[in-house]
Amino acid sequence: MLIRRCAVLYIDPREDLDVDWPSLFSGEGALGATMRWMALAPHLGREVEVDAAELAALGGLGQTLWVERAVAERRFGPDPVASLLDKGLLVGDEAGDHVRERDDVLRSQYWRPLSAAAHIFSRWDAMAVETGIQFPTFEQLVESNGTPPDPTIERCPGEAAIHLPVPERVRLDDTLFKRYTGRNFDRNAVLPLATASRLLQRAFGSQFEREMAPGAFVLKKVSPSAGGLHPVEAYVLAQRVEGVSPGLYHYHPVRHALEPLTAMDTTQTAALALRAVADQEWFVDAPMLVVLAARVERNFWKYRNHAKAYRALLLDAGHLSQTFYLLATEAGMPAFVTAAINEADLEGALGLDPLRDAVIAVCGCGPASGAQKMVELRYED
Repeated sequence: MLIRRCAVLYIDPREDLDVDWPSLFSGEGALGATMRWMALAPHLGREVEVDAAELAALGGLGQTLWVERAVAERRFGPDPVASLLDKGLLVGDEAGDHVRERDDVLRSQYWRPLSAAAHIFSRWDAMAVETGIQFPTFEQLVESNGTPPDPTIERCPGEAAIHLPVPERVRLDDTLFKRYTGRNFDRNAVLPLATASRLLQRAFGSQFEREMAPGAFVLKKVSPSAGGLHPVEAYVLAQRVEGVSPGLYHYHPVRHALEPLTAMDTTQTAALALRAVADQEWFVDAPMLVVLAARVERNFWKYRNHAKAYRALLLDAGHLSQTFYLLATEAGMPAFVTAAINEADLEGALGLDPLRDAVIAVCGCGPASGAQKMVELRYED
C-alpha cells in the first residue's frame, strides 16, 4: 500500500488552562496548562487531535510523493501511521477510499491552502440562538465592550484637508437614498412575478455571452467579476412568489429560468429560511431569499492556488448583493444581505460540496410591513 499526507494540513497548538490543585495546595501557582495539537484538514471538514508521535510522522511525510506504508512504519512506527490513516490525515492509494476521494476533490479544485482552511473552518452548522449565536443591541455592546472606535478617522490636520463641492442631486440618488436594510418584512405579501423576474435577471442574469477562446465563454453581467468569470450562482428560496411554487430553485443566468430543486410548503420554506440565516428571524418573512454560492473551479481555473482568488469570490458576492439591493429599492422594497448563515445546512439542502461550491451569503427582499419591531436605518431618519 502506498500512502502520503493529505493535500492541505495546518497544525494548531491549543493551550487548555485548568486549576493545578497540587500546586495550589503547596502555595504555588493555581493554574496549569495542557498542550494539545489540533490538525485542521479541509478535506475532512473537522478538527482532529494528534499526539507527538503522529505529529512527527506528519512532518516527515510529504503530500505529493507516495511512499510504501512499510517504509513509513519503519521510520515512524506502525501505530502512528495506522492512527493517521484512520483519522484521514494520511491517505492511501486504494481505489474507493472515501478519504482519498475527498482529498482528490480538494487537490482538483486548485485551492490556495490557507483559503481552503479559512473557508471550511469558518462555516456554520446548525448555529442558532440556543446553540451559541447572539445578536446583542448597541446598548448591550457598549455596556460589555465599551464605546466603539470612532466611525471616522483623520489622517491629516483639518486645515490641510481639501474640502470638495457638494454633489448635485441626480436620478440615481433617488434610488440610493431610499436604499436600506429591511428587518420588518410583510409576512403575508406576495412578490409579483414580474418584479422577481427583473430582480433575478438584472442582478444575476447574463446580458450577453462572448467566446474569448475556443470553448471558453464568459458572461456579461451588470456587476463586475474577477477575470470576467462570474462564478457565483444564485439559488432561490421562493416562499411567496407569484406563480412559483414554494421551494428551492437554481437560477439559470443565460436561460433566465428557475430550475426546480426541492418542492416545499410555506412551513418548510420558513423553517429552512430560519436555519439558513442562523435564527435572524427578522429576515425570515421576506418572500424571496437568494443563496449566493461560488463554483470555485470556475474562478480557480484561472487563479490556480492564487493568494487573492478566494477574496475575489467574496467580492463577487458583494457586488451581486448590492446590485440586488438597488433593484429591490427601485421596485419600492427593502432588501438584506447577511453572511451570518449556516453554510452546512444550505449545502445539505442544495446538494452542494463545500470544496466545490462555496456558500458565501444570503440575500432577500420583499414589501415592508410598515411596523418597526426591529431598527431600520433609513435616510429620512
